Amino acid sequence: MRIAVTIFLTDETITPTRLARELEARGFAGLYLPEHTHIPVERTTPYPSGGDLPREYTRTLDPFVALGQAAAVTRRLALGTGITLAAQHDPIALAKQIATLDHLSGGRFTLGLGYGWNVEEAADHGVEWRTRRELVRDRMGLMRALWSEEPVGYDGEFGAVRPSLAFPKPVRKPRGPVVGPRTLIGGAAGPKLFAHICEYADGWLPIGGRGLTESLPVLRSVWADAGRDPSALQVVPYAVLPTPGKLAHYARLGIEEVVLQLPSAGEAEVLRLLDEYGTFPADGAA
Repeated sequence: MRIAVTIFLTDETITPTRLARELEARGFAGLYLPEHTHIPVERTTPYPSGGDLPREYTRTLDPFVALGQAAAVTRRLALGTGITLAAQHDPIALAKQIATLDHLSGGRFTLGLGYGWNVEEAADHGVEWRTRRELVRDRMGLMRALWSEEPVGYDGEFGAVRPSLAFPKPVRKPRGPVVGPRTLIGGAAGPKLFAHICEYADGWLPIGGRGLTESLPVLRSVWADAGRDPSALQVVPYAVLPTPGKLAHYARLGIEEVVLQLPSAGEAEVLRLLDEYGTFPADGAA
């Protein structure tokens, strides 16, 4: 089992370059970073985990800039977003950012996609909340057109692009309907989410990893019904607070990668927890 980590990197935490070097030196598989452009002060949307919104949400580094720094000081460490709020981006510019980072890192980038939870943040980007899932789907269709080997146009409900010359291209070759870097979609289990995963992604990024015993067989069935290769489905539990028993459970379910949560903290605390996480066996055995 590959062990990666995620962290809210901010202007007050360990730096991207220091963390990336330490992760690679210690044998961790990857680094995933979240995204929030801003947090409106006047906000009615409740924090999904309950209570007050943690400070780090208001100070988060841009994930693509931070991952670019991490890519420059490592050779093997996988790099990903967890998650990219694609509805809040211009898709033509986002396609260029993603392809550039994937190209410069030698194909190490994973695009973690999400629909968001902060209504006010999305609204400032012009996102209509009730159609955000369809908007993300449309954004992905447009970006796939720009990532195609030959110039292909796209005319969607929310955006369009004419056949264009757009380089660099993402490193990975198409996998069934998926064009671009490895793509995982985050969100709660449900028919709409699973349909979108099967349509334009490589797999699922379930936050916390709860309920996989029940939901994973459902996703595998929907995936097979969509004509996707059963062996190609990737499910990566995300932002997990680990125990040996939990990792062993994931291993029994056939999970091959898990992303552990690090605190949004300074260098000493983060490195101490990396030492602790390094004691968990890669096979998840207790």
